[in-house]
Amino acid sequence: MNVLLLHPALWLTLTVAVYLLGDGLFRKAGGLPLLHPVFTSVVILIGLLKLTGVSYSQYFESARFIHLLLGPATVALAVPLYANLSRVKQILGPLCIALVVGGLTGILSVLVLGKAFGLSSNVLVSFAPKSVTTPIAMALADRLGGSASLAAAAVITTGVMGCMIVEWVMKPLRIKDPAVVGFALGLSAHGTGTARAFQLSPVSGAFSGLAMGLNGVFTSLVLPFILGCWPCN
Repeated sequence: MNVLLLHPALWLTLTVAVYLLGDGLFRKAGGLPLLHPVFTSVVILIGLLKLTGVSYSQYFESARFIHLLLGPATVALAVPLYANLSRVKQILGPLCIALVVGGLTGILSVLVLGKAFGLSSNVLVSFAPKSVTTPIAMALADRLGGSASLAAAAVITTGVMGCMIVEWVMKPLRIKDPAVVGFALGLSAHGTGTARAFQLSPVSGAFSGLAMGLNGVFTSLVLPFILGCWPCN
């Protein structure tokens, strides 16, 4: 049984099957945010790992192939972005403003709320890069004195929450422009938000991928400076 549980094919297959199941439930429920496939997949997989006694590190090694696809998938985002290049040029100014405001809000909101709730400096540093993609967040947290694993958990939680509430936020504000919706998703919910944006429309996906990349660079540049000036202790 132990050999079967640790076989790479098992967890790779289960991961794909669980996501397809979650996606099917999400579509049948009419896109209900609480049934977002990433959220339901995480819940089910955690339950399976607890039930079988398989550690996360063992699971990750078994399902590593999916992780390896992240690089090519990220590079492939350039294709829809190139198709919408003319629109990007038209609204480049507003996009830059949104990048700065959104990027700073993502960082400062964590620091302000974390300080108010008495979180330690290690936790604050780990949570601060929550709105950028996981590899960048982990590297920043580790280099700046935080915990890479805690940063990864914060990033995943942020991405899932962003996907779950995006429609609840956009509809009351009457924001329907796919470029605006996509850029907001990529800026706040990184890769998970970009995947959700492509479900909404190709234009939303293109602008979400753009925002994800730009925010990764922006946060990497400004976060060390902000933490250096912030009273974390």
